Amino acid sequence: MNTINDGLKSVLGWVDARFPLTSNWKSHVSEYYAPKNFNFWYFFGSLAMLVLVIQIVTGILLVMHFKPDATLNASGVPIAFASVEYIMRDVPWGWLVRYMHSTGASAFFVVIYLHMFRGFLYGSYRKPRELVWIFGMLIFLCLMAEAFFGYLLPWGQMSYWGAQVIVNLFSAIPVIGPDLSLWIRGDYVVGDATLNRFFAFHVIAVPLVLLGLVSAHLLALHEVGSNNPDGIEIKKKKDANGIPLDGIAFHPYYTVKDIVGCVVFLAVFSIVLFFMPEGGGYFLEYNNFFPADPLQTPPHIAPVWYFTPYYSILRAVTYPLFGIDAKFWGVAAMGASTMILLLLPWLDRSPVKSIRYRGPITKWMLSLFIIGFFILGFLGTKPPSYEFFGMIPGAPIAQVFSLYYFLFFLTMPVWSSLDRCKPEPDRVTSK
Repeated sequence: MNTINDGLKSVLGWVDARFPLTSNWKSHVSEYYAPKNFNFWYFFGSLAMLVLVIQIVTGILLVMHFKPDATLNASGVPIAFASVEYIMRDVPWGWLVRYMHSTGASAFFVVIYLHMFRGFLYGSYRKPRELVWIFGMLIFLCLMAEAFFGYLLPWGQMSYWGAQVIVNLFSAIPVIGPDLSLWIRGDYVVGDATLNRFFAFHVIAVPLVLLGLVSAHLLALHEVGSNNPDGIEIKKKKDANGIPLDGIAFHPYYTVKDIVGCVVFLAVFSIVLFFMPEGGGYFLEYNNFFPADPLQTPPHIAPVWYFTPYYSILRAVTYPLFGIDAKFWGVAAMGASTMILLLLPWLDRSPVKSIRYRGPITKWMLSLFIIGFFILGFLGTKPPSYEFFGMIPGAPIAQVFSLYYFLFFLTMPVWSSLDRCKPEPDRVTSK
């Protein structure tokens, strides 16, 4: 046994002399001190990493069999669509890999949205974590691009027509719009060039950027330290050895805790995967089980559920302004609804970070924001003529909550500074 240990130490010493393995392990895991009062909301960062690994591994396996070709085979079916059918029916365990990837896409956005909500709750975007938040939001934008490019690849009806609608939206941009749409499509219509272009973005370009941003996000986080439910900087109070008094080593304490969270997540993920992989038509739409047909438009075209809040904002703009078509302003509003999140660290003027010590104004404003976000998401899955209970038109409600979405951020410097806050404690609490 001693011989084996000595051999391992020798190998480790050889590696450390050439690569900072042990020092990185200490600085980012074993000697990275995290606040001791992490709660349920802090599972979602590690769960996001888990889903990212699932998506990368299943994506690699799918690429081994998928053919990005929109031309028709001898049976008159697009080759791309036929290759997905081949994966589902003939590749050993191919159905499982495909469903893991499609379910994982929705799981990714569930985890990311909850991770972002945690930031709203505890002010994780506030100083000194502005860069952590910005890198996180860039990751979110990359995920949206990755999901959009991947959505076209099965070459089903909703894939084709969804891409047709979204790409055509860019043509509403004055001056550069038509050329930009043409560049994105790679042709004058959504076709084989578009499929190959989206395949390249989905498999190579965006994942490389995404992995770089994830690395930057983690490095920035470990440089300034993790936030906590109290919003207190634990680095301000240290013992004689320089260890935060309210911190504990990430490993083994939080690695074990995160493993428990991952096990629970995988149990829920497996239930969805094996019993309802289509997610009631929200994860995999019914129309996408039919090959793309440029001559037959589906009765209702809507994006996947994680895009629907922003799609509702786009559709809520129905009036031209300054002589420019409403379509452009809808696209601008949809883009602004995501980009405005980057400004959050400078819009929030509250003297405290955590919602635990904020007053009623913040709690009401945030509650209405979340309710509005869910309503916008629901309306985005419905046609513009949808009516609640068959009598309340959904379009005006979408316009009201779209307006509130922007007012929440634009008026934040005022209401966050006026809110009656409680004083933060000197040390973190155990709750």
